[in-house]
Amino acid sequence: MGFRENLKLELSYQDLMVKELAALTGVSRHTLENYLNLRERIPTADVAVKIAKALGVSVEYLVTGEESQPDNSYLKPEFRELIKDLKLLSKEDREMIHGIIQLYKNRQSHKKA
Repeated sequence: MGFRENLKLELSYQDLMVKELAALTGVSRHTLENYLNLRERIPTADVAVKIAKALGVSVEYLVTGEESQPDNSYLKPEFRELIKDLKLLSKEDREMIHGIIQLYKNRQSHKKA
């Protein structure tokens, strides 16, 4: 996958709208939408850094979908173990688990309301 697909996935994962990312980065909503909609459009390095910082990911991740040397040292051991286990699953299984998490989050937000 490329920048466009990885950016779409990360926005979806973080439940973030383009206008929210625009506010976080200072990059116009129109420009961000171009990155999401035009297949060959990728940002300059400085804009990619702003987007990556706002999303809490690396530029490398946005471009390739991979981290060369993930630094999970800041995560608790149980979270590192979960990440390791998730990487072993098929894409379909990861998507199913993500759906279950989203359902749980929705249920929790309804309980608070």
